[in-house]
Parts: sequence; structure tokens; C-alpha cells
Amino acid sequence: MKSSRPAHRCTECGYTSAKWVGRCPECQAWGSIQEVGAVGSSPLRSVSAGPVSAKARPIGQVELAGARAVPTGITEFDRVLGGGLVPGALLLVAGEPGVGKSTLLLEVAHRVAAANGPTLVVSGEESAAQVRLRAERIGALHDDLYLAAETELSAVLAHVEDVAPTLLVLDSVQTVRSPAVDGTDGGATQVRAVATALSAVARSRNMTVILVGHVTKDGAIAGPRALEHLVDVVISFDGERHSTLRLVRATKNRFGPADEIGCFEIGDGGVVGVPDPSHLFVSRRSAPVPGSCVTVTMEGSRPLLAEVQALVASSGGGGSPRRAVSGLDSQRVAMVNAVVERRGGVRLADADVFAASVGGVRILEPAADLALALAIASASKDRPVPAGLIALGEVGLSGEIRRVGGTARRLAEAARQGYTAALVPEDSGPAPKGMRLVEVADLGGAIARLW
Repeated sequence: MKSSRPAHRCTECGYTSAKWVGRCPECQAWGSIQEVGAVGSSPLRSVSAGPVSAKARPIGQVELAGARAVPTGITEFDRVLGGGLVPGALLLVAGEPGVGKSTLLLEVAHRVAAANGPTLVVSGEESAAQVRLRAERIGALHDDLYLAAETELSAVLAHVEDVAPTLLVLDSVQTVRSPAVDGTDGGATQVRAVATALSAVARSRNMTVILVGHVTKDGAIAGPRALEHLVDVVISFDGERHSTLRLVRATKNRFGPADEIGCFEIGDGGVVGVPDPSHLFVSRRSAPVPGSCVTVTMEGSRPLLAEVQALVASSGGGGSPRRAVSGLDSQRVAMVNAVVERRGGVRLADADVFAASVGGVRILEPAADLALALAIASASKDRPVPAGLIALGEVGLSGEIRRVGGTARRLAEAARQGYTAALVPEDSGPAPKGMRLVEVADLGGAIARLW
């Protein structure tokens, strides 16, 4: 038997090491390795066959009723989930403070209580009276909607035994602690223990559990990365404080697509779904202005119109020109800016360039490259892009315009919104009814066709 030695564990991912290191070799987190006590080597033990929970059956005989999604009644939320809430599933909803997570989930709990029976909302951050005031404000009162304010896991499980809900909403997982394990409240050990216990209860009772999680300063979900592996669905709730638009995305989904997006608008009456959000991302003006171009982005299976704006101004001759970006990928904007100057013949070396999206939406896909390039060229030439025109295409470093996926659906959505012309790469397919396609091979040709 070897002598006992101290062990070190990563608080982010659970990686165990015999010695302390500054950076975790598994998750690459700095300063996350902590000493957890002394351990000794134990002899190997043989494992024999034991009892099984259920006999193995041919896959064709497995029943599907337990995995059917139950709609919540909120269309935008169901779209992100892949149809609704699956019984026995564990969901994690994360977002910045004040973005509207608790309000949306309270409305979800109200809809589920009205349609499927008892629902339990456990708040570890607010009192039951505070949650009741919010429910009155958004009209989410129901006899089958139960509220509790608890911070102990044992108390939460007791409420579950008493109410027997079909849905449990825990706000938030960082505020609940388990007395059975050591660790600070909200720490990696406590969060992992709470999530593991609730996951077992959810599956044994065929109950859906929604956990609300905090986020760090860089937007990542707070707590150990193992938390994201324990849950079945991870949903991010995004939005800026000065904007009423809220975007719900599924970054992980075992029961549906992981690239769908739901659009909501927050107001005095709560969080309301926006089934056709394209008008939120496009400016409405009587006449076109320089430095603006419309494109169509794909969020999962949903095409959305988005407007890209640019402003080119003289730098005044002092220092390096400024490059500011909002709502776009700064690295991609810098690349497109260089291609516009080198391949498009637009001088930008001594000018400040500002680029932004409209409505607070983030545009990260390459399909918006052509629209961004045309917006920069339009701002530099002080000549507007013609009204009723959209631009689709990825811009390469040599100036070529490449095709993008989902072109047919993008063009169909633009035609439905009233756009009559589209600047697209070559071989983009047939044009929708009422729309004229202008195919271009490179950026220089696109700029020449417009002006």
C-alpha cells in the first residue's frame, strides 16, 4: 500500500491531478486546480454482474410515448426546444442578470400549469411574494402554479414530493446547496451535486426540470463545464439592456436541432414572442441612404432579413484610423475591409470605418460579407444602394463571391418581404417570383454593377 498523497481537482471540469498545476490540462482554465485532500492507492477490485433496471429489448419494441415533446403554448420557445418540453428532461437556461429569464420561465410555468397540471417554481433569489407580484403583472396566476422560496436541496425535494409537479423551475441552480457535500454555495461541487440529484428525480418521476444558471463576465455559463454535460438542453437568453429584443438560442439539444432561434420582445406585459422578427432588424425609411445594405441570415431553419450599416469618415490625419464594430465579427469586418480596398478599388487606409448591425442582432455568418462590403463601398462613395435590393454571398481574399447555403429559402423570404432584386454569386439557382437576380463573380464586378 503506497503512502497517501495530496490530490488536486479542477473546479471547472473535475480533472484530477496528483500535483498542482497553474492551468488545467483538460479544460485549459487558469487557477482552477485546488487541493482536495489526501488519497491513497487502492487495490483493484473485480466487478461481477448485478441487477438491471430494465431488460434489454429490440430497438423496434422500445416505446416512444415517454420521449414525446409536450408543447408549452409559447411558439417561439417550442421552436427552440424542438417541439416542447420532454418529460424527464433537464434543461439549463442561462443569461445575463435582468435579461428576462425569470419572466419568460414564469410564463412557461403558467402555460404548462393551465394545460398539463401542477407546476412548481422554486426561487432561491427572490421571495414568493416578489414572484407573485411579477406573476400578477404578466397575468400568470393559476391555481395549479405553486411557488416556493428555498435554498436547501432537501427542502426542494420535499416540495416536489408534496406537489408532484409535471414541471419544476429552479431559479437559480447556483443559489441551492446540498448539505450532503462540502463546498461553498454556488461552487463547482455544490452545483454538480444539485444538478445530479435533480436529474435523478426528474427521470424517476418523469418530470421536466428547468434550471436557471448565471453567466460569467465573458458570457459563458458559470459553474463547472460538467453541468452542461449533465443536462439535456442548454439554452442561452441574449439581449441588450437598452433594447427590447431578446433572442433565445439552443446551444445543446438532445431532442431537436441545436441551431434554432426564438425571438421575443420584452415589455410591461412580460416577454412576448415575435413570430416574424425581420422588421426588427431592418430600418424603415422613405429613401435609401449611403452606407446601408440588406442581407438575409439563417438562424437554424429560419431566414431573417438583417441590415448592415457602415460609416466611412476622414480620420483627420492624426494617428491610426479607427475601426469600430457592433453586432458583427470584428475579425471578419477587418478582412472584408481589406478586400474592399484592395480588390474593390475603394481607398480606406486614411479613413475611419464603423460597421454595425441594426436592431441588436449579431451577424456572424459569411453570407453577410457581400452586404457588408457594399455598405462600406456605399459609405465611401456617398452613393446609396438601390432600394429593394438585397445582397448574398461570401467574399474571398481574392475578391471572388462564393455561394452560401440555403440560398433558395433566403431569396424566398426576401421576396415575401417585398424585395425585388438580389445581388448573388453565380449559379445561385432560379429566382423567386417577382424577384430579379443579378449574378456577380467578384467584388469589383458587384461594385461596378451598382455604380
